[in-house]
This record gives sequence, structure tokens and C-alpha cells, in this order.
Amino acid sequence: MIQQLVRKNIRNLVPYSSARDEFKGNDAVFLDANENPFGKLNRYPDPYQRELKFLLSEEKNIPENNIFIGNGSDEVIDLTLRIFCEPQQDKILICPPTYGMYEVSADINNIKTIKVPLTDDFQLDIPTVLERIKTEPVKVVFLCSPNNPTGNSLNDIDVLLEKFNGIVVVDEAYIDFSERQSYLRKIKDYPNLIVSQTFSKAWGLAGARVGLAYATEEIIAVFNRVKPPYNISQLNQQAAIETLKNKPEFKQNLTTILSERKRLADELQQLDFIQKIYATDANFILVKIPDATEVYQQLVCQRIITRNRSSVISDCIRITIGTPEENDLLINELKKHS
Repeated sequence: MIQQLVRKNIRNLVPYSSARDEFKGNDAVFLDANENPFGKLNRYPDPYQRELKFLLSEEKNIPENNIFIGNGSDEVIDLTLRIFCEPQQDKILICPPTYGMYEVSADINNIKTIKVPLTDDFQLDIPTVLERIKTEPVKVVFLCSPNNPTGNSLNDIDVLLEKFNGIVVVDEAYIDFSERQSYLRKIKDYPNLIVSQTFSKAWGLAGARVGLAYATEEIIAVFNRVKPPYNISQLNQQAAIETLKNKPEFKQNLTTILSERKRLADELQQLDFIQKIYATDANFILVKIPDATEVYQQLVCQRIITRNRSSVISDCIRITIGTPEENDLLINELKKHS
């Protein structure tokens, strides 16, 4: 089924063969890749990030052949579109408000986007989604859960996986902050499922740009054929490897963020000008404020930068959970407004 979803030119693609594809090993005199023989970063990185995938396989309890590593999750999004969607012919479906790069990447690849808004409680409008995928040439559905910018986890994803014959991408960038189980455990059940994760959020490596895709071996093999040969630098691979090996620090930071999320929500609840604090499974809180733009500008003047999301959700500010000290500065400044 999956090969039928892949674009014909991608199925017929003869991938680029790098020097590191043709010889695998470390103990050798390398005169094959036109590299400079001098320097500390003079050699091309492992094109398949084998050491990093080995550690991820142990961490996630998933085979290495089910793992793809991209230059940030944005590369995962872009490759998904290039592999499965024919420009000016196929379409994607998203459920706004959601992560903006799905639509931007589709626009770049000349693929139309169908939008089925979330319900008033930020859940999937399943009947409408099912109707649209029946009547439109939808090839890929992008779902962000926990969702950005709303923060909540989505229900009924399994319904789409079972009833949609195309690709379903479940973007789990914020899954480490949630008590819900990851969809990684369902890759064996749904051959059309791609689970996207990242090192940018809970693992604290936003500056390194290391994104992840988990899927069937068949899908991952196509990703590896299409990706640039050296898409993850040696520096970024090493940063992710070192982070995975430092699990105690990861757990400590995660515990602090979750504790601060609750404390910040409790403090915001005491401010009478805040209309609503939305439930969140992410490392941010969405807050509804009647004069959101004014409050946002007030915070900017004090060099406290939040995200004004009023353009996508009326009168809302999205607040990322900072350090305890940063959160104190935010709370104190908001109390002045009150």
C-alpha cells in the first residue's frame, strides 16, 4: 500500500551514493571523499547517524530501521510532502489552529492545504475531516498532539488512522511533557503512520536542529533515499548523543518544567484580568486575556517576550515555561497590570 502512495518519480529515484555509502568503517586511510586531511571536523559525518540511532533505539524501544533523523522536524515535514504529494495535484489536510509549518511547507512544494478547524474545545472535528478526505485528493493529514498553540492532546486519532488510506503524521514535539502515551507503540498497527518528535523541546537542543521520524521500515527506507546525504552535521549528532547519555539531567529539567508549569498556572489563576487558562500537555500555557495585545506589549517593554497568538486564537497569549526566576519576573510584571 505504501509504495502506491509514494510519487512515481520518487519510486524510480536512483539516490545519490556518497563516499560513506560505499565504504563503512573508521580505521582506514580515507582518500575517497575529497576531504581536507587536516582538522578536527574535516571528515563528513555518518550519513545515517548510526550511533545516535542505536541510542534512540534503546531509549524508545524501537528498532533502528524504524528511525529517521532529520535537520529539525521541519525536514521531516518537507520530505513527507516531497515523497507522497504530487505538486498541483495532491493535497494535505490540517486542523487549525496548529503548527504553521505544515501549510508553509505545502505552499513551498506547490501543494494545496485543506483546513478543517478544531472544535471549540480544540478537538478534531472527525465527521468533517472524514468527509473532506473522501471528497478531496488528500494524501497526508498532519496532526499536532499535544497541539501547538493550544497545548492540549488530540482525541480520536485512531479513527483517522483506520479510515484514511493516506499518510497520517502525528507530530509529538511536546509528548515528553504529557502523561499520554506516544503513538510510537502503534507504528506496527498502522503502516500509514509517521510519528514526528524532536530534540528541540524536552531535550533542550533547539539550537542543534535534530528532528525525528518513526515509521515502518518501508517508509523510513524511502526517507533515507530522498534526504540529502549528510543532513545532520557531526556537531549536531554529537550534541544529541551526549544529551541522550545524560538522562539524569534530562529528567531533572523535565521535572522542573512540569512543576513550574503547575505553579505558573496557579499564579495566573489569581489574576482577575485573565479570562481563561487552557489545559496544557506541553511546555507552554495558552491564556485568554481581553486586552492581549496590550499585555503583550507591556511585557515586551520589560524585555519579557511571550507570543501573541491573537491572530489565530482571539485575545490569547502563549507563555513558554521558563526557569523559576524567569517565571517570577513574568508573574510580578503581570501583577502590575492587574
